[in-house]
Amino acid sequence: MTKLIVIIDGHEIETSAEGGSTTILEAARLAGIYIPTLCHHPSLEAYGSCRLCTVQIVKNGRKKLVTACNFPLEDGLIVNTCTQEIMEIRRMIMELLLARCPQEKRLQEMAGEYGVIKPRFLPQDKNCILCGLCYRVCEELVGVAAINAQNRGVTRDVDTPYGQLSEECIACGACALVCPTNSIFERKNIYPLTSIDIKEMEEEFLCGANDDDLGVNREMLAAKSSVEGQDGGMVTSILQRGIETGLLDGAIVAQKDERLGAKAALVDEAASILQAKGTKYVRVSVIAPLLEALEKGKRRIAVVGTPCQMRTVRKLQRQGYFQERFSDAQIFLIGLFCFESFDYESLKSRVIELFGIDLDRSEKMQIARGKFIIAAEGKEYSCRVRDLGDAVRAGCGFCGDLVSRLADISIGSIGSEDGYSTVIVRSEQGERLLNAAQFDRKGINREDIAKLAAIKKKNADGNFAGIVAGLTERMEAEGNVGAQSSAECRNSGILS
Repeated sequence: MTKLIVIIDGHEIETSAEGGSTTILEAARLAGIYIPTLCHHPSLEAYGSCRLCTVQIVKNGRKKLVTACNFPLEDGLIVNTCTQEIMEIRRMIMELLLARCPQEKRLQEMAGEYGVIKPRFLPQDKNCILCGLCYRVCEELVGVAAINAQNRGVTRDVDTPYGQLSEECIACGACALVCPTNSIFERKNIYPLTSIDIKEMEEEFLCGANDDDLGVNREMLAAKSSVEGQDGGMVTSILQRGIETGLLDGAIVAQKDERLGAKAALVDEAASILQAKGTKYVRVSVIAPLLEALEKGKRRIAVVGTPCQMRTVRKLQRQGYFQERFSDAQIFLIGLFCFESFDYESLKSRVIELFGIDLDRSEKMQIARGKFIIAAEGKEYSCRVRDLGDAVRAGCGFCGDLVSRLADISIGSIGSEDGYSTVIVRSEQGERLLNAAQFDRKGINREDIAKLAAIKKKNADGNFAGIVAGLTERMEAEGNVGAQSSAECRNSGILS
C-alpha cells in the first residue's frame, strides 16, 4: 500500500492510495477539511461538473487550479482550499447557479455562505443545475440508464431520449434521492417515486386495511378458476370475465416474442386472452400500448404487469397524464408478484448452457419455491433461480416491492398451494373485477409471502445503502465541518 504525504491548508496529512484512487476531496474530508461540491457522490465516478470543489495546488513550485473531486493525490502535493482566489471563484459559481435556479433553497443557503444574496446575472428560473447525479446514479448503480444529458451549450438539459415517456424507468427513486434540487420531480417523462410518494398514492388510489409487509388490502385469498392456466389461471379468468361482462374494453398483457421474450400488447377479445396466458419473467414497457389503446377509443383498460410497471402507471395517473387527454378513462392495474425479471438474451444463453434447449420453443416457464422451471418438448427442466444470477435484469436489485403494492389486484403463486393463485384485492376497482370472475376459494399462508417480501426489501435496502451513506456523509460535511471551515475563512478575512 502506497503512503502519501500531502499538505492541505497547512495541515500535513498522511494517506494511502492504490493506483491513484484517492482524490484531494476524499483526503480532505477524511481530515475534516470541508470542500463544497454539488455534483459529487462517493458511490459514483467523479464528474467535476459543478466546479465548486475548485482548489489551488502547488506542484513543482507552480500553482494550478483543479477540481478536488477528480484530481488524484500525489506525494508532496500542496493544496490550498480557502485562498482569496478560490473564494472568488466559488462566489462566482454560486452567483451563476443561483441565477439559473433562483428558487432553490439549498442554493440560496450555500450562496449565502459566500455572501451572495442576489446574483448580478439575469435570473433564468430553471430548477436543474446539470450536476448529472440523477442520470449517473441511474446508469452506474441502478444500471437502467433511463435518462441522460441531452443537447449542448445553453440548451443542455436532462431528459429521456427524444423527450418521450420512458420505457426503461422502473420508478425506483434513486434519482430523487441524489438530486440536490427539486428538479427531478418536474421531469414528466420519468417516474421518480419516494417512500412518501408511494404512501400518498396508496391513500389516493387504494382502500382497505394496511398490512406493513403486504400493503393495503381489502381481502387476501387463494383462488383457482376453471381456466387451465398457470397457478390457477386467475389473471386469465379475471380478464376474460371483465371483457365478457363489459367491465373492460381490453387489456394490456405480455405476449410471447421470440426476439425479446415478450412484448406488451392490447387484447380486446376474451378468446385472445388465452393466447397470452403464462408468466414471461421479462420486463416490458406497458406505456406505449396503453396510450395506443386509449387513442383507439378504449376507455376501460386493465394493465397486467410487474411492480415496476404498476409504479410507472400510477405515477402518470397521479400527474393527471391520462385524465388530461382521456378524461373518461378507467385504468385497472393487475400486478404480478415479482422477485426479479430477466434479460431474455442472457436467459436464453444460460438455459442452453444448463439444459441444451431453446427457450423460444418452451411451452411454459415458472418460478416456484426458489426454482426456475421450464416445460419443453414434453419434458420438464429446473434449476435454482440463483443459478440464473447473471441473467437478472439491471435495476431489479433496487426494487423492494414483491407484491405490486400499488395495483388494484395483486396476483402470484407464493402463499398458495399448487394449482392456486394468491390474490390480494387492494381497491374497489379490483374488487369489482374479482367479483365478476368465477373461482374456487381457499385460505393463504400469509407468512410465506411476508417472508419473501421482507427478503426482497432487505436486498433493495442493501443496494440503496451506499447511496444513502453518501448523502449522509455530504450532509454531515456541510452541516458541521462546512460551517467551521466557512468561519475560519471569514476570520482570515477571505469571506466578508
